[in-house]
Amino acid sequence: MLQLAAGSAVLGLVLSAGVVTATGPWDSGQRTAERARAAAQAPTGGAHHGSGAPGGPDRPEAPAPAPSAPGVLTALGKAAARPQNPALATVLEPLLASPDLGPLRTGAVVDVATGEQLYGNGAAAPMVPASTVKIATAAAALSALGPDHRIPTTVVASPDFRRVTLVGGGDPTLDGPRLRALARDTARALRDRGVSTVQLAYDTSLYSGPERHPIGVNDNIAPVTALMTDEGRIGGAGAAGPRGEPANGPAARSADPAGDTARAFGDLLAEHAVTTGRPPVRAKAPGQGKRLARTRSAPLSSLVERTLTHSDNDIAEALARQTALATGKPASFDGAARAVRAELGKLGVPLAGARFADGSGLDRRDRLSAASLAALLVRAADPARPELRPVLTGLPVGGFSGTLRERYAAGSPGAGVIRAKTGTLTGVNTLAGTAVTANGRLLAFAFLAGETPSPYTAQPALDRLAAALTR
Repeated sequence: MLQLAAGSAVLGLVLSAGVVTATGPWDSGQRTAERARAAAQAPTGGAHHGSGAPGGPDRPEAPAPAPSAPGVLTALGKAAARPQNPALATVLEPLLASPDLGPLRTGAVVDVATGEQLYGNGAAAPMVPASTVKIATAAAALSALGPDHRIPTTVVASPDFRRVTLVGGGDPTLDGPRLRALARDTARALRDRGVSTVQLAYDTSLYSGPERHPIGVNDNIAPVTALMTDEGRIGGAGAAGPRGEPANGPAARSADPAGDTARAFGDLLAEHAVTTGRPPVRAKAPGQGKRLARTRSAPLSSLVERTLTHSDNDIAEALARQTALATGKPASFDGAARAVRAELGKLGVPLAGARFADGSGLDRRDRLSAASLAALLVRAADPARPELRPVLTGLPVGGFSGTLRERYAAGSPGAGVIRAKTGTLTGVNTLAGTAVTANGRLLAFAFLAGETPSPYTAQPALDRLAAALTR
């Protein structure tokens, strides 16, 4: 059940067994890994996902987690009374008609326990989803690969051990400490064979097609390559958040993250008395090579949660390409788009008019309907699909975490009971997630608005729509 401390935001949304059957490291319906990270609040990610107040200062300290309190809501399941469709429309229609949402606005609300659509206004109309498309990207990756999949970065030696190749597996979260450990293990393996001088190469051939996102050079995303460190952020680990958590949000990016990573790897090998001589060259690893060392990312479940909580564009693009690789398609923008669509089709998600131009939502050619997003959230709560559960646990919590940290202030009916993915591009504002009704029923919702006059008025308007579901 959902536990609230009076007047306080809570850490998580608790899904009863009547709606969700949890598997893996769960504690009261929330992934334990997520709870451990939640004490360290990261800055918001993506473009313009922050507070709706123009010029408002960042909150200096994260709110303390609410203490445990007796349950005040019934378990989320079929026993709770279902909201009445006409009454829901009466509440939502005036809010959706707000001029703050511009002339293009659609919405859908679905009962998670039954799958019944309780409200719809243009629900099937394809809209620019902005970063809410990350819900689709995440669900497709989890469906194709499973929550325990880890992305490898490998070091391979040629048969004569004269060349060592750093092979990118598509992990944008590779960081300085893991790269250092990889160099140490590589140097140890070489020393065991009496080798102290090698030629260093790096292999990015796992990905194909353009590296640059169609939006071009942009602080919101690095070149999409199979080998990078710290998401290509200039400054690397120094760009991390104030409490040492992974960096999020816009930052200057390297123009050559793969080359930078290879050069850093060469310097680390030198610290272990392995000489690489000339600068590393880009080349494919030998087919009959010997693996010397390997590091792997966090599980896909954790990557999905980080992607959704902080609207991480770099990981989102990596998830899309991992889906392509898992389904036999090219790991390119086009191949990833086809793979995501095919995987969502297997989940039975309505996709009429849908288009996936990228995995992050930065591309304005993306199209997705409110009905599709709501259906994805219902699938993620399906007891028969526990592998999709990180889609729910990764959603930011209103007033508490990720891109909703500065929204749903204390006292808002949505604080702690709204979990939703935000989406923001210039003139586009979207919100899709889950809400708990006053009598404890779980609803999935999606509200999408286009040609909005300002994010500073559109975001609060979307928040009012979601909060209305909790009353």
